[in-house]
Amino acid sequence: MIYQRSSKLFKTAKNYLAGGVNSPVRAFKAVGGTPIFIKYAKGAYLFDEDGNKFIDYISSWGPMILGHAYESVINAISEIAKNGTSFGTPTEIETEIAKLVISKVSNIDKIRFVNSGTEACMSSIRLARGYTKRDKILKFAGCYHGHSDSFLIKAGSGASTFGVPTSLGITRGTSKDTLVADYNNLDSVKKHFKEFPDQIAAIILEPIAGNMGCIPPKLEFIQNLRRLCDNYGSILIFDEVMTGFRVGLGGAQESLKVNADIVAFGKIIGGGLPVGAFAASNKIMESLAPDGLIYQAGTLSGNPLAMIAGLTTLKEIVNDPDIYSRLEEKTKTLKFGMEKVLNKKGIPFKINMFGSMISLHFTETEVFDFISASKGDNNNFKKYFNGMLREGIYLPPSAYESCFLNDALSYDDIDFTLNAFDKVISSI
Repeated sequence: MIYQRSSKLFKTAKNYLAGGVNSPVRAFKAVGGTPIFIKYAKGAYLFDEDGNKFIDYISSWGPMILGHAYESVINAISEIAKNGTSFGTPTEIETEIAKLVISKVSNIDKIRFVNSGTEACMSSIRLARGYTKRDKILKFAGCYHGHSDSFLIKAGSGASTFGVPTSLGITRGTSKDTLVADYNNLDSVKKHFKEFPDQIAAIILEPIAGNMGCIPPKLEFIQNLRRLCDNYGSILIFDEVMTGFRVGLGGAQESLKVNADIVAFGKIIGGGLPVGAFAASNKIMESLAPDGLIYQAGTLSGNPLAMIAGLTTLKEIVNDPDIYSRLEEKTKTLKFGMEKVLNKKGIPFKINMFGSMISLHFTETEVFDFISASKGDNNNFKKYFNGMLREGIYLPPSAYESCFLNDALSYDDIDFTLNAFDKVISSI
C-alpha cells in the first residue's frame, strides 16, 4: 500500500502538534512506520487519505460497536445540531440517556455525565475519597484509567507502550497515596490492606482489562475484591469505560455477577462522540455537588450532540439484544482461525478474548497480568502489525491494546483477515 499523503500529513502535523498527534499511541512509535491519516469510515472499514481501505479492528478504541457512520446515529446528530451544539444548560436528552443507562446497569441510582473516560475515572476517585474521607487509592499495574496523575503510576496502554510506567510531572504526594497491586493476584491486594487498613478509600480496576491486551479476570479474584472492600469500608470502582455496553447491556458487573460501588463509563455511551460518566447509589451520589460537598463540574458535560449520539446507539443495542451473541461468535471465529494458523507455523502465542474484545500475545506463558503481558515478543508484534496493515487490516498499533470488533464486520471480512493473517505469519 502507498502512504504518501499520510506521510506528508504527519510531517506537517509534527510542526504544529506535540509529537504530531493528539494521543501518543497514534504516532506508531511502538510499531514503526507511518501513522495512517483517516479520511472517512463506513461500517467495518476505514479509508485513508491515500485511498487505501482497511478492515477496522479497533472501532475507535471501542465505541463504534454498531460500525462507523451508522445511519440512525448520524441522522440524530444532524437533526439535533440544527438546534445548536452547546447550551451550558440542562436538556431533556440528558435525563433520557441517564434513565436508560440506570435501567440496564445494576447497583446504580444516579449518574453524572462528563466529557471523557479520564474525567469519569478521576471524578470517581474524588467521589470515593470524599465519601470515605480517606486519601489512598489502590490500582493495578497495567490497568489504565486515563491520564490523571493518580492513574499513571504503573499504568498500562500507551504508558507501557513507551516504557514510561510512571510519567514525569507526578508529585511524590500523589505517588504516596497511590498503591499498586498485581492484577489477578489477591495476595498483593491483601498486603496493602494489612498495612493501611483504615486509609484506603477505593480499589479501582478494569474489571476486564483492555490496556495490557485483553485480560479477563479470575472470577474469585473479583469476588474477593468485593469482600475486601466490604470488610475494610472501602469503595470498589469498576472502570467500565471500555466494557460498559460492550460486553453486555449490564456491562462487566452483569457478566461477572459482581457489583461495584461506583461505575465509570465512556466510549459506547457517547456513540463515538467525546463522553464519560460515573454512577453510583443514591447514598454515594448525594455527596456530590450541588447536593453535597464533593465538587465536580464541566462546561460541556451533557453536550446535546454527545447525548443524542449515545442515546441513539444505546437504543439500537437495547432493541437488538442479539448483537452481543453475534459479536462473540465473530470474535470466536477470528480467534479459532488465528490459533489454527499459529499452531501450524509453530509460533509461541496466547490469545485472550472476552465477548468482542480480543488480543494476540507472542508468548508461551499465560497472560493474566501486566508482568506476563510484558513477556510478549514485541519484534514479532511489530512484524505482525505492519504486515497486516499492508494487507488492509487496521489493528491497534501497540502490543498492550485490545481489538474491538463491531457489528458491521462480516464473516467475509473475517475470512479476508484470516487469509491475510496466514500470509503475514508465514513471513515472521
